[in-house]
Parts: sequence; C-alpha cells; structure tokens
Amino acid sequence: MKKQRSSKELSKFLSYVLGRKPDEFGLVPNEDGFVKLKEFLKAVREEDGWRHVRQANIDEILITLPNPPFEIKENLIRARCRDNLSEHILTQDLSKHLYTCVRKKSYPFVLDKGIFPTAHSHVILSSSLEMAQRMGRRIDRTPIPLTISVRKSLDKNVAFYQAGDLLYLAESIPADCFTGPFMPKQKPETKKQSAPEKKKKDNTPGSFILDLHSEKNQSKHSVHQKGKKASSWKKDKKRMRKQKQKTWPM
Repeated sequence: MKKQRSSKELSKFLSYVLGRKPDEFGLVPNEDGFVKLKEFLKAVREEDGWRHVRQANIDEILITLPNPPFEIKENLIRARCRDNLSEHILTQDLSKHLYTCVRKKSYPFVLDKGIFPTAHSHVILSSSLEMAQRMGRRIDRTPIPLTISVRKSLDKNVAFYQAGDLLYLAESIPADCFTGPFMPKQKPETKKQSAPEKKKKDNTPGSFILDLHSEKNQSKHSVHQKGKKASSWKKDKKRMRKQKQKTWPM
C-alpha cells in the first residue's frame, strides 16, 4: 500500500507541473502541450522530496495506475488535461528587465550576434534572476546570466509573449539589448624559442680555412721525417768509409 500511495502522490505532483503551472518550474510546453522528458525530469528533481524521481517511476505510474493523468510520446511528456494551461499572449506590460542564461562556450557568439533559441522554438526569459539561473544550470554547470533591457528590445521591435506568471518568450534578442559579465582576458600565446642554428662551414670556391689542429699535426710529422732522413744519411756515410778502408792497400 505504501508503494501505491507514493505513486499516487507522485502522479498528482507531476499532473500539477505539466497541466497547471509549468512556468513555476521553468518549463514551457510547446503548442501541443508537450515538454521534453529529459528536461522535465531535471525540473522535478530540483524540488525537495522528489530528487529520487527517474523515468522508471513515471513508467510505473503509467503501468500500475488506471487512467494516468499524463502521457509519453517518444521523448516527450504532457498532461492529458491541459485546460488550465496559460496561452502564450503577446504583451508589452513587462518589468524593466528580464533575465536568461546561456552556455559559457557560446557566450562569445552571443555577445557578437545576439541571443537566439537553441533547444526551443523561442528564447525563454524570466522576470526572476533566480529562475533564469535555475533553468541555466540545466544546460551548463556554470551558465552565463544575461540581463535584457526591455525598453531597448521593444525599440528594436522585439515581440514578447507571456508564458505564465514568470516566463516570457521572444524570437531573438539583439546584441545591444542586453548586458552580461566581461569576457575573461585571454592569455597571449607564447611562441616557443627555436634553438639557435649552427653555423654551416662555408665551402664556397676560393675560400681558405685554417685548421690549426691539422697544421700542428703536419708540422710534427714533417720534423719527424727530417730527423729520420738526417740520421739515415750519417749511417750511409760511415758505411762508405769502412768500405774504402778495406779496399785501400796497406
């Protein structure tokens, strides 16, 4: 009985999120009332007491409870009764500022080109910075918060649609209609110092390179040869004298 009661409580909570106040949880159903299942589960797990909810819990409700209050189609989920969902109404009755968050890696592009929808058909904005940051953390651990100037946007013919009490939609926001944190300064690239090239020997014709080492060796060799020649000449002279003494008569 405890397990069945828990399923009923979860079913009632999910029905409220999908069919009554999705904007309270940072969700915007499409024109058919569908919300991405993955995004829906992230929003539900942000609530105290429901951090354990997984798709298996939803599947269990669909199987065990008669007439479950929601349905799943592929990777989308929606409430069966959508009479209480607020329509997207064009409005100019806005606060001075609205807020949204973008991925950190896309921030340079956003600063240059403006804010454009990525995972949704429109840019989702909030009148609450806290809600904008909550939604931003679903797409990035450290999202970049942006503050939209409503007056500048209206002057640029930006149309705002109200999607509940907290959320607004826009097709895009021009780059000069919002502010954000300064971009961190990029460190200049350090070029690796190449090793000094060894000087090549100049072997051009007509050049003369003095090799002291070889000259020294040559001089030693020549002195040795001269000494060798001198000693052999003295030996030959002595030998000739002895031969003459033998041939002369006594």
